[in-house]
Amino acid sequence: MSEQRENQREPWNDLKAEPYVRIEAITKRFGSVAAVNNVSLKIYRSEIFCLLGGSGCGKTTLLRMLGGFEQPSAGEIYIDGEPMAGIAPYERPVNMMFQSYALFPHMSVEKNIAFGLEQEGISRAEISRRVQEILDIVKMNQFAGRKPHQLSGGQRQRVALARSLVKRPKLLLLDEPLGALDRKLREHTQFELLNIQQRLGVTFIVVTHDQEEAMTLATRIGVMNRGEIVQIGTPRQIYEFPTSRFVADFIGSVNIFEGQLIEDEPDYVRVRCEELPVPVHIDHGLSAAPDARLWVAVRPEKVMLSSRQPESPDNWAHGVVKEIAYMGDLSIFLIELDGGRQIRVSQANSARKPEEVFGWD
Repeated sequence: MSEQRENQREPWNDLKAEPYVRIEAITKRFGSVAAVNNVSLKIYRSEIFCLLGGSGCGKTTLLRMLGGFEQPSAGEIYIDGEPMAGIAPYERPVNMMFQSYALFPHMSVEKNIAFGLEQEGISRAEISRRVQEILDIVKMNQFAGRKPHQLSGGQRQRVALARSLVKRPKLLLLDEPLGALDRKLREHTQFELLNIQQRLGVTFIVVTHDQEEAMTLATRIGVMNRGEIVQIGTPRQIYEFPTSRFVADFIGSVNIFEGQLIEDEPDYVRVRCEELPVPVHIDHGLSAAPDARLWVAVRPEKVMLSSRQPESPDNWAHGVVKEIAYMGDLSIFLIELDGGRQIRVSQANSARKPEEVFGWD
């Protein structure tokens, strides 16, 4: 689904497109520690942009600066062309959905959603109309009179989302929005979130440590590490073309081999890796220095298992199956190569018993 949205329009590739959110050289220091370090970023209207990274990488701090809950130590933030310096959170065209949902326990679903509109002094008739409209969008009409403790985790998540959207913000910030849900409910809610965003056209910025969540939701992903954004790209670009060893290792599962460049042509390179019996052939050039040391990342699903040695002079190794993990839709094989290195190989379970084809040892 994210790939389909990429293909529909890519404003980040249009030199004339104006970013809706512009972050320029933002830094946030807590004492001597730079939680966010010189980050610059452009996010476009109606985009779902995910900030992805491990704990302590600075993604939530960056989100809080966008919302006005933290002030930058240096740099500027612009939303819809307007500078946000000195603008209070409640005066920004922004709403924030927190990980805890922060629903009022003594209020009904309807009252929780209406609370922000009541604080703005909007007429009762308009509040009722907008609350009913958003309840319909998040499919919570039949639960309007319930209290939060009478709802499931997924239902509370939808109420929090409705409360964030009912004020019609131009920008919605979501901090680990699905982190409290179990895996199956989280997967279902991801697609609900996508449908709601596409219907309303609100720009979403999502903070998450969940790679699958980012790959499902995002039009683009910004991978963060130690307060910096180390790569920005579509889910496909991040996964298939990581620009650093860190990104390759962080996104998904991967086998990484250190090697030496032995051929570098415009349309291919060959790399000799000590742990492999033959060179690795890669179908694009690098323009790297002769004999450069580099790393080759091989995704487990890109490896094919065979009991016969290929005739190709490149891209194979010999090993023994040491472990098999049956995951339902796929099986993961742990293969020990002749040199002792263990690698992961994943194969879709198109047959009912893949271990009958390749068993242990």
